[in-house]
Amino acid sequence: MANITLYELPGCPYCAKVIDKLNQLGVEYDSIEVPRSHGQRTEVEEVSGQTGVPVIVDEEHGVDGMAESDDIVEFLEGNYA
Repeated sequence: MANITLYELPGCPYCAKVIDKLNQLGVEYDSIEVPRSHGQRTEVEEVSGQTGVPVIVDEEHGVDGMAESDDIVEFLEGNYA
């Protein structure tokens, strides 16, 4: 099982940026596709406190629900590069 869980929405350019970085670094991750409607994104809201994506959870590094693609990419580079 992968250490990272990514909450994403297909076609989301911010999610694609994170996925590209994960793939570039060869990091295994589990993907959870969220509903298109923000009102139905209860699972990602429970994890991160908001309904936007992408959001990652990385138990190994104590990340409970990091949002914002730039922050996630920086985190990945700092911990997996």
